Amino acid sequence: MPSSNRYDVTDWPVGNPAKDVGEVINSIIADIKARQSAADVDNGGKPGAVIYLPPGDYHLRTQVLVDVSFLRIEGSGHGFTSSSIRFNVPPQEWPDLHELWPGGSRIINDLPAGEGSGGAAFLVERSGSPRISSVEFASFCIDGLHFTADGSGLPAENTYVNGKTGIHVASANDSFRVVDMGFVYLENALTIHKADALSVHHNFIAECGSCIELRGWGQASKITDNLVGAGPRGHSIYAENHGGLLVTANNVFPRGSSCVRFHGVTRSSITNNRLHSFYPGMVLLEANSSENLVATNHFLRDHEPWTPFQGVDNGLDDLTGLVSIIGSGNTVTANHFSLVIDSGTIRPAGAVPVIIRLQEGTGNYVSSNHTVAKDVDATGSDSCFEAQVDALLATEAAAGLTVTTVQVDAASAGNTILDSGTESQVAADRAANAVRATPAVGF
Repeated sequence: MPSSNRYDVTDWPVGNPAKDVGEVINSIIADIKARQSAADVDNGGKPGAVIYLPPGDYHLRTQVLVDVSFLRIEGSGHGFTSSSIRFNVPPQEWPDLHELWPGGSRIINDLPAGEGSGGAAFLVERSGSPRISSVEFASFCIDGLHFTADGSGLPAENTYVNGKTGIHVASANDSFRVVDMGFVYLENALTIHKADALSVHHNFIAECGSCIELRGWGQASKITDNLVGAGPRGHSIYAENHGGLLVTANNVFPRGSSCVRFHGVTRSSITNNRLHSFYPGMVLLEANSSENLVATNHFLRDHEPWTPFQGVDNGLDDLTGLVSIIGSGNTVTANHFSLVIDSGTIRPAGAVPVIIRLQEGTGNYVSSNHTVAKDVDATGSDSCFEAQVDALLATEAAAGLTVTTVQVDAASAGNTILDSGTESQVAADRAANAVRATPAVGF
């Protein structure tokens, strides 16, 4: 029996990691608990361990239960590659593709679809005190393999539905880290409840129904430097009842229902992100999300250029706003907004699209935001990569598009709006809000 606190799944005598790595990892965790049974030995006692996944494919048919602190499960590469592109290429072209599946240290979630944590490759759960702490997932890929038909009429591989989760943390936790990971083709990539001092950093989480979800409540956590992209009915980044959350330097891809969604989140920051969406409602502050900072982000809202997903949306119309706020005391400053759409697709027809909308609350501060709005002809292509790049790089002359840069609803008052739109672009009751318009050229 190994006595080291570093384990290699390919060297462990129990189970076959290629056939069921879940059985192997659970056996290793049982060994860690058996060997590290004393809570206090010479001012120590339970140092934890590292479980290593060498590069390779590992099917998981038994859910892993992580119920020990100080455990790091690591591989040698996140292995992400686009399964969506592959599944939308005609099958007759597959033999010419260099690779068909994600790679690196890759765990294939072969669990049956399950509600809640039932379909999670990794379930982290422990009762009692103290909270489970310092569990780390690093540098490997979790792949859901296939999506399934859901009655929507979309091809099965484009539904983002399969009942599978990558990592589900069900218990209150402290100082967890999810770093350098790859998640692909999972209905829920990462769901974490009751997080304290969590770090979700430098991961590639895309082509999942929902990517990062912080549930329950939490504090002092960060979501930083990730590449993220969810499906049209899911969340790219979602947090509820959190305080002191830092969402910074993420590159959020289009197609998610929202880029960042805060529900009852206070005194947190959304800063220095690149946010891209095919729909309105890119950043949603709701359920009295208050005293948050939304600053120096780049917003791009344009059209879906890839043929397989054209006609799919998140159900919100253009009056929603790219940023929509229900809450008080928030600051929205120094953001750049690019709205590049076909005026013929605006919903409701004939409406003036809204950039920033204050729906409810008081004392919000909106300052020095810049909007570029263009009316373009929407086009499509069967090539995902080329269509997306062409759309991003197209800045040729286009007609200007009339927009409302800031709209303040009657349920929101006592706000300050400075230099974020010309007099005609800011729709607000001047008697109930302080407004200083951006000077118009030639005024």
